[in-house]
Amino acid sequence: MHTKVLDYITKAKQKNEKLLAILLDPDKIELDKLALVVKKITNANVHLIFVGGSLLFKNVLDAFVKIIKDNTNLPVLLFPSNAIQITDNADAILFLQLISGRNSEYLIGNQVIAAPLLKQTNLEVISTGYLLIESGRETTASYISNTKPIPAHKPEIAMATAMAGEYIGNKLIYMDGGSGALHTIPIDFIKKVSTHISIPLIIGGGLKTKKEIRTVFNAGATVVVIGTAFENDENLLIQLDL
Repeated sequence: MHTKVLDYITKAKQKNEKLLAILLDPDKIELDKLALVVKKITNANVHLIFVGGSLLFKNVLDAFVKIIKDNTNLPVLLFPSNAIQITDNADAILFLQLISGRNSEYLIGNQVIAAPLLKQTNLEVISTGYLLIESGRETTASYISNTKPIPAHKPEIAMATAMAGEYIGNKLIYMDGGSGALHTIPIDFIKKVSTHISIPLIIGGGLKTKKEIRTVFNAGATVVVIGTAFENDENLLIQLDL
């Protein structure tokens, strides 16, 4: 089993290094503009590229990831919302379990469908516990998954859920406000979760500024993911020289 990307993230946590990831949505970037976007990312202080979206309206995932791989040596990870968002062109896939919800399709159903497909690829499969956190409004992720996010005033629920995810066997914990989150994940959530798990913590959702990103890193995140903010301003990376 490949562990190259997981080892990279895990060693970053052990060394207290911080990794910045950019989430690229195939529905929001045209293929003919993607190479230039990837070159901007590669020239900035970015360590990982995530690819995915809550809904994919275009059947371009294979071509999308291939263009990324042709224009960068950065690790490319799939961040799928369902079992069909798989391509062998990427380096790894976050094998997500929505452990903050109670919808069995996102706890095990989609994973059962995806497993035989993944077995036929060379993708590094990284077991990842996924927690949706209340962000001020309903997001696409909470709507599509038909699950309630963890309330923004209940950090102890996030802590216990993340701990359970680690005990189940997840190698990463990903806390997210969802695409277009109105509010960022509260810092006390990040501190409480990061101090009670031994595996790397990924944070995404609503982060827009260098100050916010640094605050999240200082609270215990190993990986910070920028999505919507980058979609709105590709030059944002110039300001994010961490």
